[in-house]
Amino acid sequence: MADKTVKQDKVGFIGGGQMATALLTGAVRSGVLHPSKIVVVESSEGRRKQLKQMLPEINATAEFNEASACSQVIIALKPHIVRQVGKSLGDALAGDRLWVSVAAGVSLEELSKLLSTQRIVRVMPNTPAQVGAGAAAITSFPKICTDDLAWVQRLMESVGTCVRVEQSQMHAVTGIAGSSPAYIYTIIEAMADGGVLGGLSREVALQLAAQSVLGAAKMVLESGLHPGQLKDQVTSPAGTTIAALRTLEAAGIRSAMIEAVYAATSRSKELENSQG
Repeated sequence: MADKTVKQDKVGFIGGGQMATALLTGAVRSGVLHPSKIVVVESSEGRRKQLKQMLPEINATAEFNEASACSQVIIALKPHIVRQVGKSLGDALAGDRLWVSVAAGVSLEELSKLLSTQRIVRVMPNTPAQVGAGAAAITSFPKICTDDLAWVQRLMESVGTCVRVEQSQMHAVTGIAGSSPAYIYTIIEAMADGGVLGGLSREVALQLAAQSVLGAAKMVLESGLHPGQLKDQVTSPAGTTIAALRTLEAAGIRSAMIEAVYAATSRSKELENSQG
């Protein structure tokens, strides 16, 4: 079996919010990162305490310079915060290191100006990384070292799936992967509501709805069949499934999902063009 461990000295996380937590806890759980080698720079004292409770061995601090010994630094901040502190961050951690940004809408060019380097990889992950089921895409400047790209890809693959795309495609990645867990949570909740309407307990309805979504996704990934083919396999003539599908189509489910992905993609473009 291949060794999945990402070789490292220390790895820094700038920001300790939901995405950083998903990445670092998932990577630690998979054995790719060791908590004693992780430095998390987080301004909120309460959040630092929560992180220490989850992973007592990490160094949770409020000071940028605590990450100065890190060979790789992951920027896990909101876009407007990246723009506010990016220059100070680059000055505090000047030197040759790999920067990895998960900030939506902050381009490689803008990051390069803030950090004074092109040794940067942009990542669009999603929060299911916390349970080892993330979907991520990475992009970089053309001349990035292949070892740097491989490091980031191994890190992201430790918590799910990772693909490489062009920077211009990252907006679409945001719409279909970065934001999509919220779409699916809404669908699961709505399915459970339907089960409750049909007489099931909330607990049972939620369990069945979530497992059904998980199972359907695994069927798509592992069968190699088109989703339409899989749909046809469970849609009997004059049966219950076709009745349900008729209702979904009448409600415009396809159009709603397309428009949701497109709206998130468009918002990602707006964020990239925003200066504050």
